[in-house]
Amino acid sequence: MCLKKNCPLSNLGNSDGICCSCERKKPQNHKGAHKSYRDFIVRTNIDLIVIAFFIAWLHADTVRASETSTMAVDGGSGERESDIDSLEVEAGHDAAEEEIETAYAVLFPWFIEIIGVFVYYALSRWCHQIPFTAIMFLIGFCIGFCVDRVKPRNILLESSYIWTNIEGELIILIFLPGLLYLDSFNIDIHLFLQSFLQLVVFAFPMVLGGTALTALVAYYIFPYGWSFDLCMTFGSILSATDPVAVAVLLNELGAPPRLKMHISGESLMNDGSAVVFYTIFSSRFFYEFGLDGIGEEIGWGKGFALFFRLAFGGAAIGLAFGIGTVFILFHLDRRLSGEDSVIQVVTTISAAYLSFFTSEILAHCSGIIAVLFCGVTVKAFGETLLNNLQLTHHFWEITEHLLNALLFALGGSVWGEIIGDQTYTEGQGRLFARQDWGYLALLYVLLMVIRMFLIYSFYPITKRIGIGTNWKESLFAAYGGLRGAVGIALALSLHAETIHFTSSIPNESAQMSFRTSTAKVFGFTGGIAFLTLFINATTCGPLLIKLGLVTPTETRKKVLENYRQHMIQFTLVEYVKLMTEDRFQTVDFMVMKEHIPFFNEITYDKFMIAVQKYKDITPSKGYLEPSIEHVIPYLYEPETSHPSNDEKVSPGLNETITDRRSILKSSTRRDSVANIRKNRRRRVATVYDLNEVFDEKEVREERMIFVHILRATYHRLIEHG
Repeated sequence: MCLKKNCPLSNLGNSDGICCSCERKKPQNHKGAHKSYRDFIVRTNIDLIVIAFFIAWLHADTVRASETSTMAVDGGSGERESDIDSLEVEAGHDAAEEEIETAYAVLFPWFIEIIGVFVYYALSRWCHQIPFTAIMFLIGFCIGFCVDRVKPRNILLESSYIWTNIEGELIILIFLPGLLYLDSFNIDIHLFLQSFLQLVVFAFPMVLGGTALTALVAYYIFPYGWSFDLCMTFGSILSATDPVAVAVLLNELGAPPRLKMHISGESLMNDGSAVVFYTIFSSRFFYEFGLDGIGEEIGWGKGFALFFRLAFGGAAIGLAFGIGTVFILFHLDRRLSGEDSVIQVVTTISAAYLSFFTSEILAHCSGIIAVLFCGVTVKAFGETLLNNLQLTHHFWEITEHLLNALLFALGGSVWGEIIGDQTYTEGQGRLFARQDWGYLALLYVLLMVIRMFLIYSFYPITKRIGIGTNWKESLFAAYGGLRGAVGIALALSLHAETIHFTSSIPNESAQMSFRTSTAKVFGFTGGIAFLTLFINATTCGPLLIKLGLVTPTETRKKVLENYRQHMIQFTLVEYVKLMTEDRFQTVDFMVMKEHIPFFNEITYDKFMIAVQKYKDITPSKGYLEPSIEHVIPYLYEPETSHPSNDEKVSPGLNETITDRRSILKSSTRRDSVANIRKNRRRRVATVYDLNEVFDEKEVREERMIFVHILRATYHRLIEHG
């Protein structure tokens, strides 16, 4: 017997003392907040992780120091040998050192990926508003800033140094195809085709306008004396937008499909056009080096011809690779073969990288546009041919995560080297002085003004074509134009190619001038990417809510609440089913409430309705009585009396039946039924009351919800073959 008052078990004679449910309500004594923090650290093994990273860092320093001392000893012993032997020893050591440094290149990307795991865990649990890529950029900045300050360098800094000196063309070939294919494959084909004219306006006239206006800012406001071709290259780099952080936010908050299409579609199209303009103006900038075979002087006529060749040539190549991919997917049709599904995924990634390489390197067209059309073609004609759509999506999501983490960390590392490196000096201190940070802040403000001006300048056109738009969506699109992956990749490529090409310039002053200019270009590009990720991306959510673009309507709230109630009832029925098995009969219901949050809302009536429903859906021969004795005490209210077995289900069922009868007997219901019968004489087969006045917005919202549910069901059927 329980000695507590108002306990449901107080009138039972099967126990003495206090029952487990009352015992669990006792307040627990804590010795202090520091003990809870200590327990949390020990439970999550944070102390072990910190110690492991500290030991790894010390080990890297120790290995580097031992290698240095070993090389010094070997060099000293080599001096005591003959000249020929010493040369052989030095050559052998140089080869060994080169081999070791090449092997070091493996460390940096995978060190970044494992750091990204901890960053994701921290952000997803405690700081969900901060974009993942922004923190990776900051981590890369810290690594790059330490490259020339930590002496001697450890293995991690050596690996970072190798990656930051990679060729620019190789950066584009590694990162861009994998990042762009998933975005093009995830696009809604129906909305994409409807909004294609709008996206063309966003992509070409607006990108050209943004490039020109940004170039004017760099040419007339910045005091660096950049050539106009470099300013146009700088403008084309900053015209490429990155929707990754905003797209995740739009999906989480349930933004309108039209807004998501404008954000993602514009990013895909203007990435391609920005790279086209970058190719044209960077060739003109490289021509300023005065080296044979480097760059090209492109006039207006040749520029337009090159533009059309890059754009339409890339589209044709991407379409050809897309059709070929669909043909291969069609013949890999053994849905029960797991190996066929894997080969299909291999086909998609091969097509993405081969289309980019063929268009960019072999045909000298736009590789980004080729990947875009390849992905859209596979999406339109090959999605239903994929044996395992989830496998394909998961593979590309993993690829995008790996490439995004590495690219932003690499960009941050180069940015840190440029900010902290003293080799790019002009006799007046560092490359990025105090006034340059002021110009960076000014550039950020002016870019926001330029994008706002361009969006609303073309608003009368974009409002009337395609799927339309409104001023709220245009305002959010202007504010949500983040700079990210493509801009960083182009700036990295420009700086790396400048260092490579200018190594042949005999004039050291001219060489340093060109390198300093492109280093400043990347410094401003990295700073803008960092500011837009930290400021715009973190404030897009409140702006979206403030504009009312994701405010749930009453109809959507009703649908969600109805879905939630069905989910609770289904879970309860499954829980009752488990209670028929002996192994689950001793499970503590309090533990279930801690692990399943909505179990805290369960009342006695809801639970007994689930028991009755389980009985109704189970055949009589296979029905087993669930053991619910250990659940009932937690559901009783103090004033509730114990019902008999015959009355267990009656309260909830009677209440539900009464509500339904009251609805059926209401006068409104009778009048509506009468109107429907009259309308059937005038119009064949209708179940709606045509005399009732409906709210147009509510009806439109209900139709949109129905379309979303139908589309989700359609994709679910496709995923299951």
